[in-house]
Amino acid sequence: MSNKSPHFSTELSRELTLFHITMMGLGMMIGAGVFIGIGNAIGIVGPGGVLLTFALNGVIALFTAMSYAELSSAIPKAGGAYNFARIAFGRKPSFIAGWMEWFASSIAGSMYAIVFSIYTLRYFEHMGMMGWVGNHMHLAVKVTAVFVAIFFLYTNYRGASETGKIGAFFTLGQTLFLVIIGCVGAYVAFKDPSRLQNFTPFLPSGWEKLLVTMGFTYVAFEGYEVIAQAGDEAIDPKKNLPKAMIYSVAIVTLTYVAVAFATVVAVKAGTVDQAPWKWIGSHGAKGFGEAVAKLMPFANLLLTLAVIFASTSALNATIYSATRASFALGRDRMLPSFFARISKKRKTPYGALFFTGLIVIIVAAFLPTLHVASSASIMFLFLFFLVNICVIKIRVNMADEMNYGFIMPYFPLFPVLAIIAQAVLAVWLVHMSLIAWIIAPLWILSGVIIYSLYSKHNVLATEDEIFVFEEEKAKIEDKKEKHNVMISVANPKSALSLIRNTYKLCGAKNAHVELLHMVPVPDQVPLSDAEEYMSEGKEAIYEAMIYLVNFFPISTAIRYCRNISRGIVSAVKEKNIQTLILGWHGKPRTHIFSLGSTIDPIIERAHCNVVIFKDCGDKDFKKVFVPLAGGRNGAYALEIASILTDKKEGEIFAFTVEKGKNIFDINSFVETNKEKIHIPLNRVKTSTVKSANVIDTIAKEAEEYDLIVVGATEQPMLSQMTHATMPELIAQRCNLPLVVVKASGGIKSWIKRWI
Repeated sequence: MSNKSPHFSTELSRELTLFHITMMGLGMMIGAGVFIGIGNAIGIVGPGGVLLTFALNGVIALFTAMSYAELSSAIPKAGGAYNFARIAFGRKPSFIAGWMEWFASSIAGSMYAIVFSIYTLRYFEHMGMMGWVGNHMHLAVKVTAVFVAIFFLYTNYRGASETGKIGAFFTLGQTLFLVIIGCVGAYVAFKDPSRLQNFTPFLPSGWEKLLVTMGFTYVAFEGYEVIAQAGDEAIDPKKNLPKAMIYSVAIVTLTYVAVAFATVVAVKAGTVDQAPWKWIGSHGAKGFGEAVAKLMPFANLLLTLAVIFASTSALNATIYSATRASFALGRDRMLPSFFARISKKRKTPYGALFFTGLIVIIVAAFLPTLHVASSASIMFLFLFFLVNICVIKIRVNMADEMNYGFIMPYFPLFPVLAIIAQAVLAVWLVHMSLIAWIIAPLWILSGVIIYSLYSKHNVLATEDEIFVFEEEKAKIEDKKEKHNVMISVANPKSALSLIRNTYKLCGAKNAHVELLHMVPVPDQVPLSDAEEYMSEGKEAIYEAMIYLVNFFPISTAIRYCRNISRGIVSAVKEKNIQTLILGWHGKPRTHIFSLGSTIDPIIERAHCNVVIFKDCGDKDFKKVFVPLAGGRNGAYALEIASILTDKKEGEIFAFTVEKGKNIFDINSFVETNKEKIHIPLNRVKTSTVKSANVIDTIAKEAEEYDLIVVGATEQPMLSQMTHATMPELIAQRCNLPLVVVKASGGIKSWIKRWI
């Protein structure tokens, strides 16, 4: 009987529909920023430029929204960027991502509380209802902001459904007001086409000013990322999260462009003492309100209501986002477990909500928000930058592990464009707030300190990580630099079949051997039970050690994770391996992979040399066949063939097929790479045959030989899905021992290793 006590996990309730989470994203984006930004943007870039500003920012936001959509569909859990960074880069970067997101969302929430307070009290003051306040309006604004923040903290405590419903109500209100303004603007322009002359000149200050206004107004587009925090509470998250993100960005972009259009046409030429766009721009942050006041009756009331709805819905969404970000940190013990406590009745994370509320209330009550809000903006840009890197990293390295509900088109074009744009906008923010570039690094530094002192010692292991079960390092007395060779052994039988040829390869180098066994734990089995699957791997390592330990320094490791190929690639990087040796057992189980679901990703991702043995066993090879077409892998195939060939009388037969106009000088290739060949050059024979069918010709020629050594296909794995590769086709046609090799890729391997 097992002594393990049953493990019961707590989880958030799934109540949020596509409508709720779309409204949540809209509520976060349509905040006070757009009202302040339009007037300033028109003054800087002109009437046409303000339309382009919002349209182009919408395009950039859509690029990153697609990255969030793809990752959220594959990793639908509360935490957003925190979860993405943990899977892509590991614990420390993920903690910093969650730490930044919590801070940025919390500060944004306090800012929206103050915006609500200012506009509400100013409207009451306009109505003559605030005379009793006297000279204490500033204090009244702060007190009102705190009460508003407390109200929405309580709303979030009531549960995701309450949060989603009240958020949807306020978002519908604010969006409706903006749509009305846009429709009235279109109607006015239709009835009076002369108003379109307000767009002349279209870009009076030139295209270069667009960057200035885009950087200033980009804050109006942050908010779709809050949808990723609803992964644990959304209904059918793999489908609904991506839809909500893309829908919200598209709706917001169209709404902003329509409102900007209405603002420009709102002022009739001749009714003001200068060009309408200049008149609007001269009012700065108030320009939007002044223009709308001339567009329609009751404009001041409508504008006040729009700002109130916008700020409250954004406040609601930011509190939700910040709470889920800190909840994810507490859930994984990056922060104390109190952050992960969930109300039994409400199913809401009250611990994370409490600390989020402290930040929101303290900032709203005591701190000036201008520079801190800029710090929040710059952190959002940092987060978006990181998420776009994560989507590239995860797609390239882990696509075969993910169950995507949405895959962006034209990958990686959109995340690369977003990375460039966000880097430029983040740098531009230094012109707005130098203090933001001080506050943001200080907050990040505090996160690094907390991680070092607390988080890394208490963090819980997650299913996506790689675990070291047992490891023993060799004592290396030889001071000479070693060539690190890793042998991945699966079972005792495959280990023994690799030994003789591994001995030859290691003997040709000053080798230090790393024996690795990755434990294949089934998906339905908890990783905590992985020990039950290790006995065979231990036996395989012991068998290999018996034959190699007297000749080479040996280190051993047994590791386990869900995906074997990722575990092997991770070990290769960690151990700084120069050569990886694997066994291949034949035809893959699925047509998606060429050589197999383990070997293909390793060939694609490992930064080192890779040597794969198939059916080589304990044999001597006197006649080795090497088909060549040039390249790094061809040169490495020659080197490996010369090492495996019998040293006394073995021969290498280098062969190439001349097809059409593609002429490959095999003699020159052999001469160029002669320094890599470990047998006398006169025992390397060459031959060129003209043929239209390369594989059939190679298969026919290879029949007389003991071993085939072939370079791996250098095409990316995704391009191999619909076409069998040369090694696979040769293996199918030739019933001979086969070695597939891949050479280290130089600068490409360096990039893979570090990025």
